[in-house]
Amino acid sequence: MTIFYIIGGVILFIMLISIRQVNQYERGVTFFMGRYQKTKTPGWRLAFPIFQSLRKVDMRVKAVDVPDQEAITKDNVSVKVNAVIYYKVSGAEKAIIEVENFFYAVSQLAQTTMRNVVGEVTLDELLSNRDQISNRIREIVDVATDPWGVKVDNVDLKDITLPEEMKRTIAKQAEAEREKRAVINKAQGEVDAAENMAKAAKILGESDGALHLRTLQSINDLSSDQSNTIILGMPLEMLKAYSGFRK
Repeated sequence: MTIFYIIGGVILFIMLISIRQVNQYERGVTFFMGRYQKTKTPGWRLAFPIFQSLRKVDMRVKAVDVPDQEAITKDNVSVKVNAVIYYKVSGAEKAIIEVENFFYAVSQLAQTTMRNVVGEVTLDELLSNRDQISNRIREIVDVATDPWGVKVDNVDLKDITLPEEMKRTIAKQAEAEREKRAVINKAQGEVDAAENMAKAAKILGESDGALHLRTLQSINDLSSDQSNTIILGMPLEMLKAYSGFRK
């Protein structure tokens, strides 16, 4: 009987140390004598020592901060770019078998891809088309990581750092562009004013008495200030009509 108790105790001990808990957000990759056996779902699972091993893989979305990368744009401008890449493991067994450290591998691949993509665009395109460039990086990294069982959800370019001399050049360019628009607007205003004055002169010239009424209105506007001295030139015909002058 003692032997049975000993054997039962040993079996119970082996069962207890064989229990592995796989959480809801994890998958358990099981190996039997070094060979891949199966991927286990969440719950309590058995992995017998010596013969079996179980590797847990986190299936949640991970955010990887891609550090500053120095790159040269297509128009030979040196910039520093950093980004954040969001990905998750879609195949737990591939993430363990196909790559040694998928977290490090994805980070290194994202850095290399970001430098390459930045080198394919000009500085203006980099500054104005961030979303398109981010999508381009995501597509390349996603295709490259498919054999690793990794799915890339999104890539966001966080910051683009320019050299100080390039910042001053861009500021001068923006100032020149604003001055250009101001000159164009002023010239357009002069054209509009000239056209309106020409139309007004034409209307006044075609209407009898309109010019006289406009003259009297101008005199009335000027007479509101007592300090003004008005010198008015009037046609001889108007003087004859108003004063009864006769030659």
